[in-house]
Amino acid sequence: MRRSVLVRFLALSLAVALGAVIATAVIATYSTSEKLQGEIDANTGQLRVDGQIYGELAKYASDHPTWSGVDKLVHELADRLGRRVAVTTENGSVIADSARMLGAAPELPSVPAATIDARSDGVPKAAGSLAVFSARKTVAAGGFVSTAAVAPPFVIYPDWGMTEEERKEREKLAQQAVDCYAAKGKTASVKQSAGSAPQVMLETTQSPTGVQTLEKPGTQANDECMPPGLNAPSAKAKIVNEDEIQRAMTCLDTAGLTYTVNDFDGLKAIEPKTKDEWSDTFVDCANQARVAALTPYVAPPAKLYLGAKSTFDVFSGEGLLRTAATALGVLLIAALVMIFAGRRLVRPIVALTGAAQRMRNGDHAARVPVSGKDEVARLGHAFNDMAESIQRHDFQRKAMVSDVAHELRTPLANIKGYLVASEDGVVPLDRELVSSLLEETGLLEHLVADLQDLALADAGMLRLHPGERDLSEVAQQVVSAHRPAAEAASITLTCTAAVPSPAVVDSARIRQALGNLVANAIRYTPRGGQVLVGVQRVDNGYNLTVTDNGMGIAAEHLPHLFDRFYRADVSRTRTTGGSGLGLAITKHLVEAHQGHITVTSNPGTGSTFTIWLPAG
Repeated sequence: MRRSVLVRFLALSLAVALGAVIATAVIATYSTSEKLQGEIDANTGQLRVDGQIYGELAKYASDHPTWSGVDKLVHELADRLGRRVAVTTENGSVIADSARMLGAAPELPSVPAATIDARSDGVPKAAGSLAVFSARKTVAAGGFVSTAAVAPPFVIYPDWGMTEEERKEREKLAQQAVDCYAAKGKTASVKQSAGSAPQVMLETTQSPTGVQTLEKPGTQANDECMPPGLNAPSAKAKIVNEDEIQRAMTCLDTAGLTYTVNDFDGLKAIEPKTKDEWSDTFVDCANQARVAALTPYVAPPAKLYLGAKSTFDVFSGEGLLRTAATALGVLLIAALVMIFAGRRLVRPIVALTGAAQRMRNGDHAARVPVSGKDEVARLGHAFNDMAESIQRHDFQRKAMVSDVAHELRTPLANIKGYLVASEDGVVPLDRELVSSLLEETGLLEHLVADLQDLALADAGMLRLHPGERDLSEVAQQVVSAHRPAAEAASITLTCTAAVPSPAVVDSARIRQALGNLVANAIRYTPRGGQVLVGVQRVDNGYNLTVTDNGMGIAAEHLPHLFDRFYRADVSRTRTTGGSGLGLAITKHLVEAHQGHITVTSNPGTGSTFTIWLPAG
């Protein structure tokens, strides 16, 4: 069984897409392998770069309460240093990834390069206090060596938590210090990066190599030029430090440990009374106090992943050539697949086109071979049905032309014969001859009227003059009009419509439609038979029925009975002859009244024609 055209097109598209994906994977794998090899060769130089990335992200974590907005810094670092930078939460959720494009990114390494925790991750025994400048080294599994500060950020970064007003005040103090050193004959300068606190740097004597060096003043005793507030912590740092100390004291008091609180450049530090008392409990209290105090002010801990920069420029050098070759290969495969599949898809359409052209040239017997059950097969079946209908209607048209010619020829021949005989004096032109000629003329007039009604119906110009009428009265009028013909054929014609049946109709057209059915019933009912006309109310309208006990109609004729030019009896005798237009006209008249007509029949027992008309 041939599958659906839609399914075949989908499979074809998927095949092309699969080829493109495979080609893309080949390019990516080849290029990534080259990139990784180059990265291994330059691994030593990357350690310094990785440390710089860690330092800037650690500074960001210290200055912000959340990681929101770190994407800009991550992408800037990746572009500037040529490394893939990814930051995730401790449970693995991605916060920012320089390789993430359109919601997707390469898989992260199995282990992080470092953990960024601005709250610090512990105070080693005998390392000093919470506010001591100290550091230790941690080595990650990937080989990246980072310096994880054990002191809080307000100790590591002098400008931590500093407001703009405080920064401006420090700038004034720094300039005062420079002026003071200048007055003493020393050369000093202010070093300050964007957004940081100013630092005063003092030029010292030349080094042995002849290079002028700088050092940070203030370490000498009694340095009168260094204002005491220049390197003081910010107000925010003091608040956090005070909270840290209070929490640590509470914890240590609960544990029953002794301690001392010292001041270091405006900050407090808590230490055991003796260096030998750095117990695990003391360190835990210090850690917990620091974490609790800093948590509202710094970003939560995060994992840092580093790798090769995940970019591949397909428009440069070898990449462009490789991409072009792969694209050509994919296009070639797609073209071959499309040609093979397209020929199979187009073949039935070409057959349909040829059959349609033969139909246009008059070959109404043109058909197309059909196989399968897909959309093209259904189109082929529809075309064959259309061709069958056209051929049938063409046959009926030809039969109708022959029938109409016969019907016209007979009365015309009679009229011409009588007139020639009267002209030759063979037949006297008396009243009887004139009556016969009028009868033949009436037959011609009836046939012409039928053709005109059908032409008007086809053009949608069949005029109606609706008004409120009693359908029972209309049925009685039809029966009265056809009773003489029924009596002449020894047929009993009766009407059972006694109850008033009001409806808005064109009474003349309804009489014409109902009269056609009664005339047909009388014509096909044998002598001694019965024809019954009835009017019955239904839910939303009326049924006008004409029932006879005549010869009936075979089942194969019923679907075509209301087709124009169609006659169940193909003989052309004067008894059962006709143009085959009566029932077609009746159907048009009924449908013009928004109604419909149906027929039921059993050969040998009679037929029933039913006209349904709306009551409104």
